[in-house]
Parts: sequence; structure tokens; C-alpha cells
Amino acid sequence: MSGTLNKVMLIGHLGDEVKMHYFDGGNCIGRFPIATNESYTNRQTGEKVTNTEWHNIVVRNKAAEVCEKYLKKGDLIYIEGRLKTRQWQGEDGNTRYTTEVHVTDFTFLSGRSDSNPQGMGASASQPTQSAQTAPTQVTSETPEEEDDLPF
Repeated sequence: MSGTLNKVMLIGHLGDEVKMHYFDGGNCIGRFPIATNESYTNRQTGEKVTNTEWHNIVVRNKAAEVCEKYLKKGDLIYIEGRLKTRQWQGEDGNTRYTTEVHVTDFTFLSGRSDSNPQGMGASASQPTQSAQTAPTQVTSETPEEEDDLPF
């Protein structure tokens, strides 16, 4: 295979609220951790073991604003994106590294009893939704042509 692929798909729970960072020119990013769990039964002791893995999530611009508005700690979310590693100098002078998932698409999986009906979808390139309908899916990729299908 001559090509390469950098794609991540995760389903997990938010570990904290979305933290927003705004830049000159109107751009912004949102950052939040999600937790994924793996459970198995230890064959020797019969004890159920759960391992939790934490992932640093980065969402940009309109998608970040949607996440900030509709997500809260503990919500379940499906995320697609790509891995990106950053490095910086720590206060102690040592080089630090972190690996992040830069989101290209996501879907809210937690139901809302108030104004977020399950199944409502929206694209990050569409105009802002009214306060009565909350989008549950946002795509950060290039916009596609809208169709008239109700689903």
C-alpha cells in the first residue's frame, strides 16, 4: 500500500467541560478530554477489571462552539479525527509532548430530555441553529450539497 492513513474513531464520555480558546480573527478551538473503557474478567481471580484510557480532543471554530453549547461532563460522544502530536518546553526546561485527536466529525450520543431531540443532525458549515433544536452531529470537513431528505 503506497498511501498512509491517520484516522481515529472513539466513543467515550466527556471527562470535563469544553474549554474554549479564542484567537484574533474570530477563530477558536475547544479542548476536552474523553474517557474510553475496556473491561475484561481476570481468568485467575475471576475479578472484573476495567481499564480507562484518556484522550485529549481538539475541535475548531463552529464545531467547537456547538460542543461548548451542548456538551457537558459525562456526556457520551462519537468522534472521528486524526492524531496530532505537539511539543513544547515545560517550565522546568524539559521538552514535553502531548498527542491530541483533531476532530473532523462527531455525533452526540447522550439523549437530552429538554431541547435536544435525538437524530437531529447539522453540519458545521450550516447557519446557527435556533435555540429550540440542538444539533447532534457536526462535520468539520468540507461542506456537502444539502438534500431534501428528512433524515
